[in-house]
Amino acid sequence: MKKFDIIAIGELNVDLILNHIQSMPVIGKEIFADDMLLTLGSSTAIFAANAASLGMKVAFVGMIGKDNFGELVKTSLEKRSVSTRYLIETDQYATGATIVLAYAEDRANITYQGSMDTMGFNDIDPSVFEITKHIHISSIFIQSGLKRDLLRILKLAKERGITVSLDTQWDPMEKWDLDYTEILPYVTLFMPNETELKGLAGTSDLHEAIEKIRPYIGEACIVKCGSQGSILFQKDGTTLEASPFLNTEVIDTIGAGDSFNAGFVYSYVKGYSLAECQRLGNLTGAINTTAAGGIGAFTDKNEIEKRALEIFGQTIQL
Repeated sequence: MKKFDIIAIGELNVDLILNHIQSMPVIGKEIFADDMLLTLGSSTAIFAANAASLGMKVAFVGMIGKDNFGELVKTSLEKRSVSTRYLIETDQYATGATIVLAYAEDRANITYQGSMDTMGFNDIDPSVFEITKHIHISSIFIQSGLKRDLLRILKLAKERGITVSLDTQWDPMEKWDLDYTEILPYVTLFMPNETELKGLAGTSDLHEAIEKIRPYIGEACIVKCGSQGSILFQKDGTTLEASPFLNTEVIDTIGAGDSFNAGFVYSYVKGYSLAECQRLGNLTGAINTTAAGGIGAFTDKNEIEKRALEIFGQTIQL
């Protein structure tokens, strides 16, 4: 028996989210936002919090500063029943922060990396590779220490029989300097969105990107396509396209992809078929858009089930 269903390894920061903004900012001028939210941020943390809300036993491995933002991050994870036992606290760096300018289905971010750029393999308690069924990793392009040691982490996970999901997220430098031919064979579930997949594959055509990546994937690659749903493909040529669950009154889309990941990995760890994993991923991604921030819609199982039924007409048993 493993102590945890999932251990999330990755970045930790707060999000200062500005919604209902009048226009794009212009240098030398000031504009207004009608709504503001300071909340737990980071792709990996949103994933962890929402996977825990769905019913997984989750722990987090990440680095925070000994400051107010770090305390907010730690407290927020603990409120969502995510174990913070393996967090690394440092007084050398401040906790990361992202200012999010949210516009309908898109957003513009400004991030201070701080402590999340520092953590590497040697900072991680080695016992985590003995106590979990699954590891999730995200946002490697904003974590130079984690990116440097990614292959080492993946190889050890495979040696220990741990399944792994990876969501690289966007590369702010747009270099896409990750050797997917080397990395992906060690990744059970690769979970980019369509823009990220095309960037990694070095092509503007989604189907060409899929065919370039396909020979190197582990069990499956799941491509998130926003309001167009998702595409799942495997090495053997199998491809599944799943229609989206559309919310006609989107609050914001912050963390929708991370919530998709949480729903998919939850289902995968529970032993569901890949098709059912994909369906629940699409649904949890959509549920995310019914409240502000990445974790607002995932307060507990009852609330998640209620939103699924009342807004999307879907019955789920968590």
